[in-house]
Amino acid sequence: MRTRSTRVAVAALPPRDWTNTLIVGFAHLVALVALAWICAGQASIPSLGLGAGWFVLCTISISGGYHRLFAHPTYRTAGIVRLFYLVFGAASVQNSALKWAADHRLHHAKTDGDEDPYNIRRGFWWAHLGWIFRRDERPLALHRVKDLVADPLVRWQDRHYRLIAVLFGTAIPAAIGFAWSDPIGALLVAGFLRLVIQWHATGAVNSVAHKFGSRPYATDTSARDSGWLAFVTFGESYHNFHHRFQSDYRNGVRWWHFDPTKWFVWTLSRVGLARELRRTSAEAIERARASVRADG
Repeated sequence: MRTRSTRVAVAALPPRDWTNTLIVGFAHLVALVALAWICAGQASIPSLGLGAGWFVLCTISISGGYHRLFAHPTYRTAGIVRLFYLVFGAASVQNSALKWAADHRLHHAKTDGDEDPYNIRRGFWWAHLGWIFRRDERPLALHRVKDLVADPLVRWQDRHYRLIAVLFGTAIPAAIGFAWSDPIGALLVAGFLRLVIQWHATGAVNSVAHKFGSRPYATDTSARDSGWLAFVTFGESYHNFHHRFQSDYRNGVRWWHFDPTKWFVWTLSRVGLARELRRTSAEAIERARASVRADG
């Protein structure tokens, strides 16, 4: 699925992207079939487990890979980990890491402005998923991702994104389902139902976490912290902190914050697969909080 950003004035609605519209619509229809399949008792327990496992692999790849490694180089990691992020990130069908990061860096540079791809000021639905149904006809701003263009693995994934997405998003889950004689259930649950849930979880960071929640670190943008949303986004919804300190590999900075991505990256560092984890000092965090309290 192509998810190019919309970089036009709010008043000018871009043309419909029928490719994205048809893909997203089809996936939602099949996800409804998957729900009916589950309710009818046709999906096996292993297929349900595969769906949950695939959701974890894909979500950690978007959160820890696409977001905290590629879009914001908050740490460095081994090639095998980058490859893992790239194949399961493709299975998330949110575009290649190169294009995802280009849009996301623009979002941070132009938050709440007309050039913000998922500008919440255009409406909750626009920020959630609506922006992907409109075609951006302007060239991708590759100058924002020169570091990623220089990465051979990122370039490889960008060239073969559609094939990787089909293989890891649908074909491999279905093939695994043959192990317990339920390829259809595995495809429906781990392929399509998982995908649609993940789309809405990612979209909620752009919509819910820019509309509801607290702003303890900065009030100059709409980004907010939403603790409950962290449970389906793997910590991505501590969004006010992230917009204030986007170079930090953590989103949930407090010890009680649910941020599995932070724990995953930290674990990688303990076994030698990640390094140079960037953290904001406690003093800088407290200064930001004190500034918001003073302004309040």
